[in-house]
Amino acid sequence: MTFLAAAIAATGAAMGLAALRLFAGPSQYDRALAVNCLGTLTMLLIALMGFITGRPDFLDIALLYALVNFIGTIAILKFFRYRTLGDTGAIPPADGKAQPVEGENA
Repeated sequence: MTFLAAAIAATGAAMGLAALRLFAGPSQYDRALAVNCLGTLTMLLIALMGFITGRPDFLDIALLYALVNFIGTIAILKFFRYRTLGDTGAIPPADGKAQPVEGENA
């Protein structure tokens, strides 16, 4: 049981460091990475708590949370790149660089 308590404490410390990066991140990509890291650590914490309490159904919840975290991260990064989440019908440029949004400096 001591090993599991140490694992939970280490996960909590890692979550604290990720939260620090979330609030102090110099760029939006650092913040997106911190949110993804927090989601992964939350999934690990849910799985650990399920193991400690003897409830294997927590692993299913942790896996579902991981899928939602992954899809959310992809959506955030798509929004950062294209400034929209919906399909505008426009074909992205071949060079992979996003076009400036109206009102931005080119």
